[in-house]
Amino acid sequence: MYEKIQETAEFLRSRMPNHPETAIILGSGLGRLVEEIDIESEIPYSEIPNMPVSTVEGHSGKLLFGKLGDKDIIAMQGRFHYYEGYSMKEVTFPVRVIYELGIRNLFVSNAAGGMNPAFSVGDLMIIEDHINMFPENPLRGKNFPTGPRFPSMHNAYDRDFIGIVEKAAEKLNIKVQKGVYIGTPGPTYETPAEYRMFRTMGADAVGMSTVPEVIVAVHCGIKVFGISVITDLGGFAEAVKVSHEEVQIAADAAQPRMTTLMKELIKKV
Repeated sequence: MYEKIQETAEFLRSRMPNHPETAIILGSGLGRLVEEIDIESEIPYSEIPNMPVSTVEGHSGKLLFGKLGDKDIIAMQGRFHYYEGYSMKEVTFPVRVIYELGIRNLFVSNAAGGMNPAFSVGDLMIIEDHINMFPENPLRGKNFPTGPRFPSMHNAYDRDFIGIVEKAAEKLNIKVQKGVYIGTPGPTYETPAEYRMFRTMGADAVGMSTVPEVIVAVHCGIKVFGISVITDLGGFAEAVKVSHEEVQIAADAAQPRMTTLMKELIKKV
């Protein structure tokens, strides 16, 4: 696997128009953030050696090089999920590759279901911590030389980055929540009982991504900021049905606020 990572990084290195230190993973329904990026180069995943191809509606499947504000970035337009049938090493393969390309800051976004009674559909939740409910850890197996065998996860979501976004949100009058994200394998949405169980465990929002990518990023020494759009609510007295289409609509509606906060964070990095 490490040889494949090196091969993919070498392929991309020769096609990079700049040398960014920051990457953004655009999650479900959040691909429109790309409209704010001054794209200098884009490469479909299908043309990148060893790269998986996303099969989920709303995930375009391109690696973008360009500027957000005045900062050089890499953006993943579409991510890979465990529920698509990929192994954890495949899900996190792009994080390994961008580390080899010089990325030292990673911003991750996702759509999530909220079970905190204080949340509303459309809220932005800064991820303070996560709970890993995936059946496999992406670091299982032979240790990669990019980090220690037993990495600490005590500051997985960088506190400085969280502080920057909180201050920006207050200044710009953008409502933000903070909370714990719980990552599950999917692809089913949660039952009311599962929502209640996750809430009891200390989670505020639940989704099917992000946690594996963050674990690998931390292993590589990459600083992480994570944010969720609350696209549905569950676990309350009245049952709430949810569809993928409704998730995308709610995520799209939050797009302008997400874009503004991402720009403000990148300015300070």
